[in-house]
Amino acid sequence: MNILFLGDIFGKPGRICVSKEISSLVNKHGVDIVIANGENAAGGIGINPSIAGTLLNLGIDVLTSGNHIYKKKEIYDYINNEPRLLKPANFPPGTPGNGFYLFSNKKTGGKKIAVTNICGRVFVENLDCPFRTVDEILDILHRETNIIIVDFHAEVTSEKMAMGWYLDGRVSAVVGTHTHVQTADERILPKGTAYISDVGMVGPRDSVIGVKKELIIERFIKMMPQKFTVASDDNWVNGVLIDIDEETGLALSIKRLNYRVEMNQV
Repeated sequence: MNILFLGDIFGKPGRICVSKEISSLVNKHGVDIVIANGENAAGGIGINPSIAGTLLNLGIDVLTSGNHIYKKKEIYDYINNEPRLLKPANFPPGTPGNGFYLFSNKKTGGKKIAVTNICGRVFVENLDCPFRTVDEILDILHRETNIIIVDFHAEVTSEKMAMGWYLDGRVSAVVGTHTHVQTADERILPKGTAYISDVGMVGPRDSVIGVKKELIIERFIKMMPQKFTVASDDNWVNGVLIDIDEETGLALSIKRLNYRVEMNQV
């Protein structure tokens, strides 16, 4: 089974990249399932129902998120009724949405696949323990499938690597998101789990993690608040392709995607 996981879709440029590239990526690589992190798809922070619906209609099977999932209040009702948009599972009980999605489709030949979303705690939010939370989720998911993809939305590499080792052999892949900078440490861990610390970003590379670089530089120099504005130039697709053995649920390979998208001025 071939899984395409796209990095954080950042604002309008990221959405345009997805609309231009998703069909060719699926066809070129024989992709069965497309997963993408969409928590920055609306103006670089949060996601709204219209954008979520558009991305899902483009062919994304599951949208994961992160600490910005609740930035747009209009998403509250939507995420309760759209299981393909995930919240981090370790947000407190009673918050809108679901932390995992279990499904099958024609491309999987009826084989079930699960995607779950967990948020780190170091320099992010004071959430429930991601390690204990994922244990609870795996107790449920392992009854249904051995193909499980984990989006670990976290800031620091050490926390991400610890999660990779913690879940090695228990899930198909641990894919890091949140920093918007693709790492070059993709590998198959000893017990068969695919791992990368951060899958990167879909959007403007001529920026500081998606925002106009001049604004961020000024903020660092003057230490004054700045309204973030999405950059628009030099747009790239970051992602990973993961090949999974359907019998064992373990990864056979993981390959980074990292290329520029030619597009009109955004």
